Amino acid sequence: MQLRNLGAALAALVLVSSAGADIENDLRTVLKFGPRVTGSPANEQARSYLEAQFRALGYDTRREAFSYPRFDDLGSDLRQGNQTLSGRALEGSTGGEVRARAVRVPGVGTPEDFRAVNVRGQVAVVARGQLSFLQKAKNALAAGAAGLIIVNNEAKELQGRFGERVALPVLAVTSTTGAALRDGQALELRVRVRDGEVRGVNVVAFKSGVARPELLFGAHMDSVFRAPGANDNLSGTVAVLELARRAVNTPLAARSFYVLFDGEEDGLRGSRAFVQAHAPLVQGLKAMFNFDMVGVNVTPLNVTGERRLVETARQVAGLPGSFPADSGSDQVPFDQAGVPTLFFHRGLDANYHQPGDTLADPALIRGAVDAALSIADVVLKASVPAGHSGP
Repeated sequence: MQLRNLGAALAALVLVSSAGADIENDLRTVLKFGPRVTGSPANEQARSYLEAQFRALGYDTRREAFSYPRFDDLGSDLRQGNQTLSGRALEGSTGGEVRARAVRVPGVGTPEDFRAVNVRGQVAVVARGQLSFLQKAKNALAAGAAGLIIVNNEAKELQGRFGERVALPVLAVTSTTGAALRDGQALELRVRVRDGEVRGVNVVAFKSGVARPELLFGAHMDSVFRAPGANDNLSGTVAVLELARRAVNTPLAARSFYVLFDGEEDGLRGSRAFVQAHAPLVQGLKAMFNFDMVGVNVTPLNVTGERRLVETARQVAGLPGSFPADSGSDQVPFDQAGVPTLFFHRGLDANYHQPGDTLADPALIRGAVDAALSIADVVLKASVPAGHSGP
């Protein structure tokens, strides 16, 4: 296609969406699988569905597996009387079951706070705050506690890590659960954990024959434990699929890769694995666009990233933006490898990493795709030398 026709073709894609119903169907279908924790059956079900959608559009796909060590909570809780209360083991905790009394520790769990009560052989209950989780646990161990419960300062599940192995069963609970724990009441603390290797799998979609893409559109498809992940990050996943759907049989598809990363929630594992495995390909990219949490309008759609791309986004899509690149999602390994990146997001919603993350607005996802297509048009024009007549 002539360069003068490239902009017109991409502009038409921005204005015409054939995917309104498709986005809604994608959201409904994948959400039914449940939380997409890397290595889980739901994660594989989602990957198979999404891979099939790319293939139905005429894209080739390949799976790229990687592995890494991970700490897993296998279903920890505590029992008090006839009540079973949920909680989550802190990463680094030892597994085990403890039957003892609950002893509320005053303050935030300093050594002085522990000396004010007798927790020897008991389950210490301490509030979150001021001290690190690790220091609270070490103070509990020094005081002779058989187990530890850390109470969050809000009615949300607490996920955290020690940074090293702690020889104590430790459970984090919400403020609501913490308020129900009565001092001196007998309870059973059950911390069930596993340390081991987890297998992640990225999905890469591309047009046949495309080996050195100029653009890469990415999003992570995994979610966290107990969170269905509609906004974080099925919204971004569906945005990438929608981009592929709207770009099919255009010059954009012939110059792009579409990648669904796994293991983002465990430390950007999938994107790091991709960058490491494809150094020449990555170095040839003109830009990497990443989509994370674009389905809930906490703030209007905005971008962070490389200065030139942010300025382009401001000019052609009217998006607020800032630089340098944001440090919290899959664009980071690409940015660190020297690739210009642009991160599309709408802020952290109230259900971030919570069981209530069940809603994403197709219109907002479509808006992110519209903006990305406008910006991609400019990036591709700039990357084609004068007089070049091919895509």
